Amino acid sequence: MSPIAVIVIDAQQSFRHAPYFREDDLAAYIERQQALIDGAVAAGLPVVQVFHVEEEGHFSEGSGLVRTLEPLRFVPTVTFRKRRHSALIGSGLDVWLTMNGIRRVIVSGIRTEQCCETTTRGASDLGYEVDFVGEATLTFPMTDASGRVWSAAEIRARTELVLDRRFARIATVEAALGGSAEQLAA
Repeated sequence: MSPIAVIVIDAQQSFRHAPYFREDDLAAYIERQQALIDGAVAAGLPVVQVFHVEEEGHFSEGSGLVRTLEPLRFVPTVTFRKRRHSALIGSGLDVWLTMNGIRRVIVSGIRTEQCCETTTRGASDLGYEVDFVGEATLTFPMTDASGRVWSAAEIRARTELVLDRRFARIATVEAALGGSAEQLAA
């Protein structure tokens, strides 16, 4: 198996039912997420799907919404369920990565500043090389304690700023998949 894996975090129908969900950036996200998935499959990289689950509500297994966000199309190499922000805590993903000799992860999914950022930081702390593909992440506007509304673009820019060269390489889909051809061939 390749020493690289693409992780698709929380790209699930549950979000369509969250009160903060907005379609504004959805089409661009879907296009970039699908390009990352398709590129990974073409390169023979494993694609890991991670779902967030909770006991009740739209993120509960019983809701029927813990399934791939439409219209994304893919068959994951492996699927994990998590109950924390980091995909590496309590899901078994870290064990699977280790057992499969994976040392580099490409992070994508929903929400940019929460589960994607938290997983990126955790993976870096565990010694993985990490590519954070911000264009293949999605988030929604947020209001801070002072009442300022932060746009999704501002949140993504802030996330990329704090991760860049500290916890991850910030990469486009193309750079993550082709920027290190020698690693892909390994």
